[in-house]
Amino acid sequence: MCGIAGFYSLKGFAAASPYAKKLDAAIATMALRGPDGNGKYIEGSAALVHARLAIIDTSSSANQPFLDSSGRYSIVFNGEIFNYKEIEAQLTNFKPRTSSDTEILLQGFIEWGENVLNKLNGFFAFAIHDKETDELFLARDRMGIKPLLVYQDENALVFGSEMKSLMAFGIPKVIDKNSQFLYHQFNYTPFPETIFKNVVELEPGSFLKIVNRKSSIVNHQSYWTIPKPTAPKTKLSYEQAQQKLRELMEKSVQRRMISDVPLGSFLSGGIDSSIIATLAARQTDKLNTFSIGYADEPLFDETHYAEAVAKNIGSNHTVFKLTNDDLYADLHDVLNYIDRPFADSSALPVHILCRHTRKHVTVALSGDGADELFSGYNKHAAEFRARNLGLKEQLVTALKPLWFLLPASRNSSHGNAVRQLQKFSECVSLGAKDRYWNWASFWSADQVDKLIRDKVDKVEQEKRKSGLTVGLGTTNDLDEVLYTDLHQVLRNDMLTKVDLMSMANSLEVRVPFLDHEIVEFACSLPEKYKITSTIRKRILQETFRPDLPEMLFKRPKHGFEVPLLNWFKGELNGLIKEDLLSKKLIEEQRIFNWPAIQSLLNKLQSNDPGDSATHIWNLIVFQTWWKKYIRH
Repeated sequence: MCGIAGFYSLKGFAAASPYAKKLDAAIATMALRGPDGNGKYIEGSAALVHARLAIIDTSSSANQPFLDSSGRYSIVFNGEIFNYKEIEAQLTNFKPRTSSDTEILLQGFIEWGENVLNKLNGFFAFAIHDKETDELFLARDRMGIKPLLVYQDENALVFGSEMKSLMAFGIPKVIDKNSQFLYHQFNYTPFPETIFKNVVELEPGSFLKIVNRKSSIVNHQSYWTIPKPTAPKTKLSYEQAQQKLRELMEKSVQRRMISDVPLGSFLSGGIDSSIIATLAARQTDKLNTFSIGYADEPLFDETHYAEAVAKNIGSNHTVFKLTNDDLYADLHDVLNYIDRPFADSSALPVHILCRHTRKHVTVALSGDGADELFSGYNKHAAEFRARNLGLKEQLVTALKPLWFLLPASRNSSHGNAVRQLQKFSECVSLGAKDRYWNWASFWSADQVDKLIRDKVDKVEQEKRKSGLTVGLGTTNDLDEVLYTDLHQVLRNDMLTKVDLMSMANSLEVRVPFLDHEIVEFACSLPEKYKITSTIRKRILQETFRPDLPEMLFKRPKHGFEVPLLNWFKGELNGLIKEDLLSKKLIEEQRIFNWPAIQSLLNKLQSNDPGDSATHIWNLIVFQTWWKKYIRH
């Protein structure tokens, strides 16, 4: 796990490019991603830089940029190839100089070219330069677990693991208004576009190749895609599918135990992380497990469930008990690390968990991905009910006017229940695409229209919306929603959050549920294997129920909410009113409409705050980012 960056000059040699003077600055932005060493390479039209977090073969001989024995090929690589030993066995007449997966990946590319991608099991973003042909090859893993951002103009193609790396090269920082609009709706900018014009994410499961500098030929191709909801379903019986799932999960976890540095597992006490930790514990003498609890929020504290699992598997378990003051103390570190607007407030506890875990291990396993694959979210249950209306759902819909008379808020169980009833009654009558858009949105399009000063291109907005919901309305079951979540929520929110917060603490996080073999299998399962009117993640729960403490299956599910409302009325009130959302700054920026900001601040202080705290957090993140990177 590392950080990579570099550029390819489309006008002359890389050494003569103005970007060449920025290489050290680009490396410096990745110091936390790679604290164990760094290096750079300039040859022909290409320049590559690397910041290393040493995981497999920690010796200096595996440092990057790494060159093959002939000196023709060089690579910078972020990630891990878990089956690199299997790939090594397939190489012809090759004797490795290191025990690193980096060398095997490079040699695999030399032998098979782009076809090596189909052999890889892991997560990765890498760049390879061929000195003889002066070609550059960039690739990203199937699910987009590791980031790779690309900027291109007439002079060069610039790439990096993080936006701050690209900014270090001095790329133009022109805000894309359509991307900003979507950021306010979702708390993130949906890929492949980013907050800046001319900067995109290399799409997961794809590669980019510059094959001819003189004519600037840049080929972008896909080598793998998530199976579509219309793809044929498995013929396996439910019991056979359970056995297959168990085999795949055991194999995936076993693959991800490879490490030359200390390894552990997150253990929240939920089903997903408990499955991962249980399977991991069978692969090692003593597994280290880690969880966080909430000392000031006993309703959300689930550490006793995690402790029950830890006792069951015999792990060396560590609990980090957090107060609201602990969360608040990390707030500015999180805001400071984010280099593009990203407003999922759960990044705060994830950052703290990663920070404390890194004191003990360098690699941690995580249960991320299971909800999107097997239908674990509240919105999945709501969508299932919307598609299978019963008397209860019809009554909720009929009482819609009543729900909107009651105060709604994310900051209390009663207020949150009202908020959910409002959302359901509002969405149930919509079509599949509009309903999904509403489930996923924190702000309506009308609200963002009033918020942003400059009007966005409605045609472009509809084009992006259509692209983001392309899988919806094609089937009659929930698989189309899960397919969309795997593209939208998982990639843009969950994986981005974990990458940012883990890399801010130099911790590698591995996600066994997102092994591509498991993804393909989960997508092949019929809806009834995943969700019914009474159970979510059905096959996952019922397959591993014998392995886990029974108390995990009988507990109520509470989603922890960071106490934003209390902070905004207390410790952060001055920062909001006198700085980030002050009338002076808003009018200076000429980005937002002051009346909309003022109305939002008034709602925050009312007895019916609704989602105002979430909206203000969205704006705080944007304003902090704007002041740090845009304002001059």
